[in-house]
Amino acid sequence: MHSYEDRIRAVELYYRYGKKASVVVMELGYPSTKQLGRWVRIYEEKGDLPRELKPRERYSRTQKIAAVEHYLTHGGCLSYTRRAIGYPSNEILKRWIEEFYPNARPLVIRSGTNKCFSPEERSQAVRELCNRRGTARKVAQSIGVSVPVLYKWKKDLISDEAYQSMRKRKAAPQDKNQDALLGEIQRLRQQVHQLQLERDILIKANELIKKDLGISFLTLKNREKTLIVDALKKKYPVAELLSVLQLARSCYFYHKASKRLCDKYAEIRVIMADIFEENYRCYGYRRLHAMLRGNNRVISEKVVRRLMAEEQLVVKRTRRRRYNSYCGEIGPAPENLLARDFSSCRPNEKWLTDITEFQLPAGKVYLSPVIDCFDGQVVSWSIGTRPDATESPRII
Repeated sequence: MHSYEDRIRAVELYYRYGKKASVVVMELGYPSTKQLGRWVRIYEEKGDLPRELKPRERYSRTQKIAAVEHYLTHGGCLSYTRRAIGYPSNEILKRWIEEFYPNARPLVIRSGTNKCFSPEERSQAVRELCNRRGTARKVAQSIGVSVPVLYKWKKDLISDEAYQSMRKRKAAPQDKNQDALLGEIQRLRQQVHQLQLERDILIKANELIKKDLGISFLTLKNREKTLIVDALKKKYPVAELLSVLQLARSCYFYHKASKRLCDKYAEIRVIMADIFEENYRCYGYRRLHAMLRGNNRVISEKVVRRLMAEEQLVVKRTRRRRYNSYCGEIGPAPENLLARDFSSCRPNEKWLTDITEFQLPAGKVYLSPVIDCFDGQVVSWSIGTRPDATESPRII
């Protein structure tokens, strides 16, 4: 705080230097330009500066009266008044009380100093102290005593050795080898969890979208990944599944929302399947497109092809057999006993056999009959899926 002479000197220099506040501050080193401006305004209003500067009070008169009234009407407790209204300190509040109510002495309420407690009440207080979940201060406030008094009761009732034996012992510090082993166990658990997660993903991919167990699930489409996440989200967190499958969160919710939309081609799918089955599964997409147009179902050929692929309406095509010049293993030629004489004078004298191939929807079937040359009667026959040379000896 500057003296009266310092302030008057600064104001006089201000007028001498042509009201240049910055020059005065640079020469004297005090005060700031704003403070000098306030001194000049006071000097111009009153013709002089005050000899003594009164310190600026922090609290107004209204705040002082409110604090004193709260003190007097709420039990006369300094600490409670300070906590309730947020100001001031205990010493300042005492001065305010002496200022406004000189005859009212401050009341000091000490918790539990004048109250007598029975041995049973002290034992109950010590039990609450030993079994507390919060702080000892809360236990002391609930009983109405101070914290040192509460600990004094505990010391009188329970010896220090007994209390130390009742306390929970801290675990012994672990050595570095044990910490390393625990870290290795945690790392192995994470690896097992990761492998189990990848195995479950491959199993669900095989069950839901009929993929091989040896595929890489990262090559799946986003829609297929969404099906796998929905199937495993009860067992694993969705965020972990999305991270392993490398599927963006937005893509997942997009495909999940598209699944809830109704299929506008549901009726056309049923009609296409009926037409396909009624015509012996031989109609391609062009004929199905024409049949749908005849039934007033106008859709593009691309949509027909896509619906046929989704419904697995595939026409089975017969492939031409490729020429194969392989005649089998070369061995000694059997003796020609009949010499192309297939006539016979009595039964069971000459038997003939051959293998005939039949093309069926389920695959190729081979028939091997044994015929008697006397009357052409079929003596025996067998059917197999392979044209083996073992068929004829087996049926004889």
